[in-house]
Amino acid sequence: MEATVLTRPETPAPADASPLARAPDSTRMFQEAGQAATVAAVQLTANSDKISALAARLRANPPRVVVTCARGSSDHAATFARYLIETKAGVLTSSAGLSVSSVYDASPNLEGALYLAISQSGKSPDLLAAVRAAKAAGAYAVALVNVVDSPLAALADEVIPLHAGPELSVAATKSYIAALVALTQLIAAWTEDAELTTALEGLPAMLARAWDLDWSSAVERLAPARNLYVLGRGVGFGVALEAALKFKETCGLHAEAFSAAEVLHGPMALVKDGFPALVFAQNDESRASVDEMAAGLWARGADVLIAGGEGAAPGALPTLSSHPVLEPILMIQSFYRMANALSVARGYDPDSPPHLNKVTETL
Repeated sequence: MEATVLTRPETPAPADASPLARAPDSTRMFQEAGQAATVAAVQLTANSDKISALAARLRANPPRVVVTCARGSSDHAATFARYLIETKAGVLTSSAGLSVSSVYDASPNLEGALYLAISQSGKSPDLLAAVRAAKAAGAYAVALVNVVDSPLAALADEVIPLHAGPELSVAATKSYIAALVALTQLIAAWTEDAELTTALEGLPAMLARAWDLDWSSAVERLAPARNLYVLGRGVGFGVALEAALKFKETCGLHAEAFSAAEVLHGPMALVKDGFPALVFAQNDESRASVDEMAAGLWARGADVLIAGGEGAAPGALPTLSSHPVLEPILMIQSFYRMANALSVARGYDPDSPPHLNKVTETL
């Protein structure tokens, strides 16, 4: 079993809090998420030489496989990485089961593997145990971590700093976006994708624009909700997972994330009139199937909100067009502002979710 050490926050959100008891822009979540554009600009410049050197190593010594190692929001960044690595670099990528090393004291043969450990704090005991085991099993460990003097950074063969700065709200926002940006910069350099590399240069300015987009219609429609689906596909699936987590931890709203393909295999049976769904739809090869799935939801009477839809379409949320890999990053930035406002509208404190702590020490 996994034992998780949870610390009750000092000021949990009262169950009977009045809606809009505080201004949405007064929260730490709002302030920190709004810094993502600056974080990305600093990171892309500061990590350029380090990323180039690591990318050259990966081209000279291609990994046999890539294994990702993360929990929570960082694991959602790892899901984004899996689709990006497999479609761009053509290397099989899998998520590590951290209990294999921390609980069962076992490890597969990782000779020739690239081991990507992603973390904000770099402190979780099971993540550290997994990295130790991976290195002992022959893996080359790269840490993408925000705290550069953390135990994880000390363990890794190479460290890619996230440069997100202090993040005091329990809900990870700018550090999640920083992880997506770092992964994209690394894979663009590794695969020598000039188009993606050029698009990344404009990402900070676009993140600033994405933060200002008006998703207030989603706040109005989701404020009374009790359950919803969050759907995406390909590189958009990782941000769907992240959005579902944020609905749970900041809004007290039961949200389940599914691939736009997997939702057809069973979960669609729950969709009835008014059932809410948030869809992330980037403009890549997955788009036609996501649109078809969204149309099926509408046909069943679902209340569909779609990020990436046409501006005049029912339930369309404003988004920015960019390189398809970057569109989910821009969408999650707009989502964070909406989720913060929704949390306040539902009477929660997004900075201090009940029963959660910033660092979850899973053993």
